[in-house]
Amino acid sequence: MQPNFQVNKQKSINVNTLSYKTISANKETVDKQWLIVDAENEILGRLASKVAQLIRGKYKPEYTPHIDCGDNVIVINAEKVKLTGNKLTDKIYVRYTGYPGGQRFATPKEMLAKKPEFIIEKAVKGMLPKTKLGNALHGNLFVYSGSSHPHEAQQPKEIKLNTLK
Repeated sequence: MQPNFQVNKQKSINVNTLSYKTISANKETVDKQWLIVDAENEILGRLASKVAQLIRGKYKPEYTPHIDCGDNVIVINAEKVKLTGNKLTDKIYVRYTGYPGGQRFATPKEMLAKKPEFIIEKAVKGMLPKTKLGNALHGNLFVYSGSSHPHEAQQPKEIKLNTLK
């Protein structure tokens, strides 16, 4: 009895003609843009996680974990950021001066009065890697209280955080 299927003899596909190569970004091929984010009425943690993704470049298709392939991000209106629950009075920022008895404590309410940029910088830095790359990525964040900033020459593109995933 003969089998009732036919053997199809096609030419083998040349793998070199297909474009299945993985793209790995490097310093020369990275397309860094300037983005501006308005922090007015944004919740601190949600704002910080989205900004950290923008700085890291995780939303780009050519994302490479060991390369700075993210964008430069400008955050304006830092003093208008929101904290939910009782975090405004219960959360504590701890720092140490380096001297005996030099431990200092501050609440977000005090920091918003003194230096509102610190709160966003600290939240975003906590969401970046704790490596040399993370320190370099933190240099791509620019936070300002008020709606003015000195980066007009870079022609930043305004981005809405609710459009990001």
